Amino acid sequence: QVQLVESEGGLVQAGESLRLSCAASGIRFSLYTMGWYRQDPGKQRELVADITGGGGTRYADSVKGRFTISRDNAKNTVYLQMNSLKPDDTAAYYCNAKNALRSAWGQGTQVTVSS
Repeated sequence: QVQLVESEGGLVQAGESLRLSCAASGIRFSLYTMGWYRQDPGKQRELVADITGGGGTRYADSVKGRFTISRDNAKNTVYLQMNSLKPDDTAAYYCNAKNALRSAWGQGTQVTVSS
């Protein structure tokens, strides 16, 4: 059974930083692409960043240069370092694990950025 457990988000001011983590269990972690997505109420869930088992990364244009995704395969954990946060980054953030056969989601964590 796949479990993805995200760290708590929080309320921060614009310009501040926050790091999210997601601990995975029930999967061969290194074989999965791990991603962070976000969703505002009434909007579609969108990719923020993802990282392959080999460390290849991609980012949404809106977060390039501000966010960094990383993973620790020994700890089965993926991280999202968010710097220079903006009010537009306010959303529920979801961890995702996927390979060719399956996709699993965490429960989501709220990040709110005040101006």
